[in-house]
Amino acid sequence: MYDVCVVGAGITGITISSIIAKHFDKKVIIIEKRDHIGGNCYDFENEHRLLVHKYGPHIFHTSYKSVWKYLSKFTEWIPYVHRVLAFVDKKFIPLPININTLEALFEKKFSLNEMKKWIEKERIKIPDPKNAEEMVISEIGVTLYNVLFKDYTKKQWGIEAKKLAPEVTARIPIRFNRNDNYFSDPYQGIPKDGYTKMFERMLQSKNIDVVLSTDYKTVIEDIKFNKLIYTGPIDYFFDYQFGPLPYRSIDFVFKTLSMAYFQPVAVINYPEEKYKFTRITEFKHLTKQKHPKTTICYEYPKDYVPEKNEPFYPILTEENLDIYKRYKNKAKRLKSVLFVGRLAEYKYLNMDQCVKRAMDVVLSSFF
Repeated sequence: MYDVCVVGAGITGITISSIIAKHFDKKVIIIEKRDHIGGNCYDFENEHRLLVHKYGPHIFHTSYKSVWKYLSKFTEWIPYVHRVLAFVDKKFIPLPININTLEALFEKKFSLNEMKKWIEKERIKIPDPKNAEEMVISEIGVTLYNVLFKDYTKKQWGIEAKKLAPEVTARIPIRFNRNDNYFSDPYQGIPKDGYTKMFERMLQSKNIDVVLSTDYKTVIEDIKFNKLIYTGPIDYFFDYQFGPLPYRSIDFVFKTLSMAYFQPVAVINYPEEKYKFTRITEFKHLTKQKHPKTTICYEYPKDYVPEKNEPFYPILTEENLDIYKRYKNKAKRLKSVLFVGRLAEYKYLNMDQCVKRAMDVVLSSFF
């Protein structure tokens, strides 16, 4: 008999289970469809003993002191400042957009005032952006949109930016200085032994049982529990009653090269349409691992097909959000089930937001 059954062993389900089991001394069973814990944050040593992230780069960053403090119980941190470049017209362009970005792109010097004047001249004032394209050009103008975002967005999402909700591109940072730190959060780092080791420590409890490689629907009738916390796709929970919720999936193609490093930073974006992939990640920049070889990963976005590949990014269009609202309304009527996390709430959440949401849900809803 379990107090709680958690569906999904991603960062949300693991955090919830850890708190329930360790802080409230309740029994938890976790059911996970994949053959590993950690969800999209899962990392592992490949055949060359290089630590890689199976589902693309994961850099932990947060402004929540409580989240950082909680996870620090289970890991030490490798100090890491994330810097991203875009490869455009055979040049490396620093991101997020700052003075260095304009100088690299236009091959001329910019002062702070010159950058402010240039942006102000370029941007198109749209008080209430209706889509992702309008959101970008209202902030930075058409020139930078065309160079850095237009084709990248189409590759990433499979549709043009003007068909996406404005929140998809609402978080584009602009720095009127030379700060090329991709994140501005005070707490940033990579778990010293990897995410999977951190998760294993979080799940070390006599009160937690984990079942992998199992679809919860095949065993749920055989498990006795009081409450269900569901972190999987909400449309699957309701057997796609209102249709499947669209996502973008990704093919991750790994290559190991006989060289110390392949590129100057961990992540390089490829916005131009001629490249079918969106970015290349080199993991040694993240892990600080010493090794004569290096593993890189190409990301090729593609359509998500339920039961055939993994859902990664919800496609936030007005039509898709309307479908989600129908599932959400139905979920609200279930008193003994909580829907928590990226897939259950059909929204993009950073890792720290998943942990914070998990902490808040457990403390406010259960005990």
